[in-house]
Amino acid sequence: MSFSLGLPATTFAGSEDIAIEDAWARASIGVNRPGVAYMTLHNTGTDPVTLVGLETPLAMMPQIHETRTDANGMSSMAPAGDIVIAPGESVSLEPGGLHAMLMRLQSKMVEGESFSLTLVFADGETVTVDVPILGFAARGPEG
Repeated sequence: MSFSLGLPATTFAGSEDIAIEDAWARASIGVNRPGVAYMTLHNTGTDPVTLVGLETPLAMMPQIHETRTDANGMSSMAPAGDIVIAPGESVSLEPGGLHAMLMRLQSKMVEGESFSLTLVFADGETVTVDVPILGFAARGPEG
C-alpha cells in the first residue's frame, strides 16, 4: 500500500477510451469482512466497452456487485456480471448500487492509505487506478 495525500482528478491508464473519476474506498475494521470501493467510469470512445473483472493485491476475490432493493424494502447484493458502458456514457460504482466488492482482504484498509485497483475489459485492455482509503463513515470521495 502507498500513502496518498489527495484524490486523482481523472485517471487515463491502459486505454484512451476509459476515464475513471472520484475513486474512493472506506477503511475496514479488519480483514474478516469485505472491503468496498467506488468510482465513476466514463467511456470517452465511440464503441461500447465491457468491464469483465477486477484485480488488486489487496483482495483475493474482487468483484463488481450490485445492491438491489425490492418492493418490500428488502436489500440484497449479488455479483453484477459484465458491465457494458455505451459510447459517451458513464457508469457509477456508488453506495447502494454497483460497487467493487473486495472479498478475502489480504490486509486491513487503513484511512489515509491507498491501494491499486485494476479494471479488466473484454478486449483485454486494463485500467489501473490508485484508490484512496477514507474513513469508516465516508459517504463520497470528498469524505
